[in-house]
Amino acid sequence: LSGPLIKKDEKHLQSSWMEATAHAAAGLGMRQSDEVAIIASARLSNEELYLTKKIAKALGTELVATVPRVGESDGKLISADRNPNTTGASLIWNTSEPSEKLEAIREGVSSGRIKALIVLSEDLLEEAGFESTDLEKLDHLVVSHTHANPTASHANVVFSGAGFAEKRATYVNVTGRLQRANQAVIAPGDSRDDWETLAALLSQLDENYSPPTSMDAVLNDISSEVSEFKGQTFGSIGDLGIRITETGVTIPLLEQEKARVESGQIVG
Repeated sequence: LSGPLIKKDEKHLQSSWMEATAHAAAGLGMRQSDEVAIIASARLSNEELYLTKKIAKALGTELVATVPRVGESDGKLISADRNPNTTGASLIWNTSEPSEKLEAIREGVSSGRIKALIVLSEDLLEEAGFESTDLEKLDHLVVSHTHANPTASHANVVFSGAGFAEKRATYVNVTGRLQRANQAVIAPGDSRDDWETLAALLSQLDENYSPPTSMDAVLNDISSEVSEFKGQTFGSIGDLGIRITETGVTIPLLEQEKARVESGQIVG
C-alpha cells in the first residue's frame, strides 16, 4: 500500500491523509464505548502500542487485544512466542496477557454488539479466527497495514503503514530487553510511520491531545508513564539494548555461549 484509501460505492479510492483520518475518526466517534474495539499487532513498536492505548482511552473502550502467535522454540534463537513485542505490549498496556480479550472481541463482532473496529497490522482472516461474514457486520472498520489483504478489503478506511525496516522504533524482546531499530529504507509512495497515523487519529478523537513531533517524543511519554521505561531514550538504549524487566525467559544459544566464555572455551 502506498497511500490512504477510503471506500466509496464499494470501491477503495485514493484519499488525502487529512480526509482519511477525519473519516476514520468520525465513524469511530459515532459509537458508544462498548461498541468499539481495537486489535493491534504485537509486531508493532512500543510507540505504536502506546498510542493505541491512548486511542482506546479516548474512545472509552477496554476491548483491546493482540493476536497471539505461538510455536515451538528451536532451543537456540527462535522463541516460542513468534511476536517480537508481546513483552512491550504487556508493559505498556499493564497486562500479563495482551491477547486475552481477543475472543471477546471476536464474539462481539460476530454477534453485532461491536459495531466499529480498528485493526493495526493484522489480517484477522489469517490468524485471528475471524470470518468474512463477521467483518461484514461492522458499521465502521479502520485498518492500517503495509499490504492489501482480505481484512483491508472490508475496511471503510485503510491507512498505509510502514514495515519494520521502514521506521525508527523500539521494542522489548522476550527476555525483557529494550531494543532499538533504525530505519533502513523509505516506505513507498505516501505511506507514513504508524506512530504518525495513530497520533493524527488520536488528535481527532481527543481535542486536548497535541500530536508529538517525533517518535522520540512518544518514547519520552512512555518513559514518563511506564515505570519500566523510566529514564530511557533512543540514545540511552545502546546498540545491544538494555534489560528493563525480568521475564524468566532466556535465549538458549546466548546462554550456551556465555557458559563457554566462562569456562575458557574459544567462542566465535
